[in-house]
Amino acid sequence: MYSKDIILVKQMLQTIARIFEYSSNYENPDDFSADYKTFDATLMNFVALGETVGKLSDEFRDNHSTIEWTKIYAFRNIIAHDYFGIDEEEVFEIIKKHLPQLLTDLEELVK
Repeated sequence: MYSKDIILVKQMLQTIARIFEYSSNYENPDDFSADYKTFDATLMNFVALGETVGKLSDEFRDNHSTIEWTKIYAFRNIIAHDYFGIDEEEVFEIIKKHLPQLLTDLEELVK
């Protein structure tokens, strides 16, 4: 494993921690998106997450292909290029259903 990639994974872990911190007080997507500052900050962290994926080496991504790197980067593109078309329910679902597994997978990589 390359040390650069591990540093990037650690940055991703910090970004995910921020997303969880920002969204932890919300039980539904409507309340979450109504707090536009928190919602915007969360989306910015998803963009940062995707940008970091783009900096990982191809070899690293290939060696850890169980993580859906392409989907993470694609979500970054949706936010960056279709900001006003963002589905708040989809964002909330990603945070609640998919991000915990990504966190676990990334934590395994830095052990």
